[in-house]
Amino acid sequence: MSTRQALSLFSGGLDSILSVKIIEEQGVDVIGVFFESPFFSSEKASQSAYCIGLPLQVVDITDRFLPIVLSPRHCYGKGLNPCIDCHKLMLRLGGEMLKEEGADFIISGEVLGQRPMSQNLRSLSLISHDSGFNDLILRPLSAHRLPETLPEKKGWVMRERLLGLSGRSRKPQIELAKKFGLKEYPAPAGGCLLTEVAFSRRLKDLISRDPKFSRRDIELLKWGRHFRINEGVKIIVGRDQKDNRMITSLIKAGDTVLTVESFPGPTVLVTGKLSSEEIQLAASITVSYSDAAIGQKVAVQLKRDSQYWTVLALGIKKSNFQQLMI
Repeated sequence: MSTRQALSLFSGGLDSILSVKIIEEQGVDVIGVFFESPFFSSEKASQSAYCIGLPLQVVDITDRFLPIVLSPRHCYGKGLNPCIDCHKLMLRLGGEMLKEEGADFIISGEVLGQRPMSQNLRSLSLISHDSGFNDLILRPLSAHRLPETLPEKKGWVMRERLLGLSGRSRKPQIELAKKFGLKEYPAPAGGCLLTEVAFSRRLKDLISRDPKFSRRDIELLKWGRHFRINEGVKIIVGRDQKDNRMITSLIKAGDTVLTVESFPGPTVLVTGKLSSEEIQLAASITVSYSDAAIGQKVAVQLKRDSQYWTVLALGIKKSNFQQLMI
């Protein structure tokens, strides 16, 4: 009899690591998949997969995920996170990959009751059913509290060697990690930018002002301070050297870039067409977030495509711009 193979929806967190270990312990080969978008990076998953020797595929799902972010069938969480719809999509995509990967079933590190909105019994059942692969979705950490799945019925895995965890306590997982000899694993954290209040606020602003936004526009939301000047103009101010580098890497034709000539300071990117008054405002913001003194008039260099010019601007208190911040 050939060895069974499972496809793990692998986030890289402790729960997904333990799910892989529990299934591997039963002689099942496991391959991992991480579904990536601008809102969740594969970095943690790749590191964890490397540490436990798990083959991992990273699949970009941006095109299929964005419509769900804009109009989820089920509710958002605290931010713009459509967790139930997101999990349904990932399980559906995992199911679609089973044949091409030669896998028999899907495993997920979800724990019943760990997240009140998306991991209660009703939500887990809804997610599995609507994915279209209900009977092939096994959650090893909470299997004893959930309906028996096909892998258990067929004897591909032994149900008695699965677990029945529930709730938000991490103690059982930590003890299990010790059993498997896992000494280093990521601390529990969201990882999804859509759960972050500040990022969600910026994304809402982008969606409402520019329905035809691009992936570049989403990437810009991750960096700097954001100021909305009018319907068509936004100013992004780097907070540190990393912000400055990332903002510089995302410049496109038509953007206006401002820097202070004589003092360390931010890279400032402006999207949209600027009036002369708005140019002066952007220059003043640039000076105010530089090392120039308040009240000091400083030269600011502006660049748009191949054009360069300089304006003088006064540094003022940052609180004067607070009402413009997104």
